[in-house]
Amino acid sequence: MPRRVVITACSAITPIGRTKQELMHSLTSGISGVRPLRDDGLLTKYIHSKVYGTVDYPVEYGFSRQFRKTMGPVAYYACQVAKEVLEASGLTQDFITSGRLGVAFGSTHGSPTVQRDIYRIFFSKETDKFANIGAVDYLRSMVHTTAVNITKMFGITGRVISSSTACTTSSQSIGYGYESIKFGMQDAMICGGADEYDTTTVAVFDNLLACSTAFNDSPSRTPRPFDEDRDGLVVGEGAGAVLLEEYECARKRGATILGEVIGFACNNNGGDLILPNLAGITQTIQLGLKDAAINADDVDFVSAHATGTKMGDIIEAQAIYDVYGSRPLVTGLKGYMGHTMATCGVIETIITLHLMAEGCIVPTLNLETVDERCAMINHVMQLREQNMGIAAIQNFAFGGVNTNIIIKKP
Repeated sequence: MPRRVVITACSAITPIGRTKQELMHSLTSGISGVRPLRDDGLLTKYIHSKVYGTVDYPVEYGFSRQFRKTMGPVAYYACQVAKEVLEASGLTQDFITSGRLGVAFGSTHGSPTVQRDIYRIFFSKETDKFANIGAVDYLRSMVHTTAVNITKMFGITGRVISSSTACTTSSQSIGYGYESIKFGMQDAMICGGADEYDTTTVAVFDNLLACSTAFNDSPSRTPRPFDEDRDGLVVGEGAGAVLLEEYECARKRGATILGEVIGFACNNNGGDLILPNLAGITQTIQLGLKDAAINADDVDFVSAHATGTKMGDIIEAQAIYDVYGSRPLVTGLKGYMGHTMATCGVIETIITLHLMAEGCIVPTLNLETVDERCAMINHVMQLREQNMGIAAIQNFAFGGVNTNIIIKKP
């Protein structure tokens, strides 16, 4: 029989703060975490978009050298939020190392900062190039560096899942962690994602003409999800983690239950790798509802993927309307911090948990005039008190990957 899965701890590093108090202050005050793009001395001069969702405050790590030596910036982020989740959870060391706890954690492409340093050495004119490449540089840069550095630091011996599906990375991590517990393969999972600050990610989307460029002189005014003046996404950085547990285990040990994951769906459009697909997204939303065994009318709030791109926002609005009509309230949280790539799903899940707990829903930042092609859904335009019993977190990625997570207030 499928088991219930609950969320018992969370931690985030975002452009608009870390703690629940900081995040809620930024969200309820309309504070943006988008800043001017820092000059990296290499790519910046070629990039048209000059904005970035930036973590501009210090993060104190305190990791010993035995752990630091295999970590690039993205793994630092990942291990920090995992550390905070475990500290908040109250799990014993015996449980953490028992094999009953697993890790589902990923990033977009490992550590691009470390990768770039390696490539610089490869293409340099030095005669003994390999002498300057460290023995652990691959471990610091590899695509699953986040997940395995977490297992190393905390002695976790359960299953490891390291998704790397761009914007759905941490959503898949939560979904696959949920399924691992639901069907009895693990009793708990640390799930999430991380991405570090690096201009190569901006360059990729900039080259595809998907980045915002019209607000380079006023970064806080972009991205603009669903707004008629939106002109593209803003790349961001950050990390987030949630601890998922089997309900009875969590209840028996007296854990604080923040929410319950009641549904997950993931599918693929089966076609174009870049353009959004109405049929694919609609089906993912429907499959999430089916897995949760609820009706569309049971959903109170939708955290939209809403990156601020021209076609993406229109297709998503149509899909939301096709499934839900205009009943649930809809917010695009990327207006506050940009698109944190692999991290967006888990950060948006954590924020939704905070909104549930506080009994309010925040507006989509920078949504001033709704694009008439997106106007059929119930946009949140101002802060409002609202009891939220069930919420859906939607994310979609290059490659045609779609996810839908459905959570319930405890």
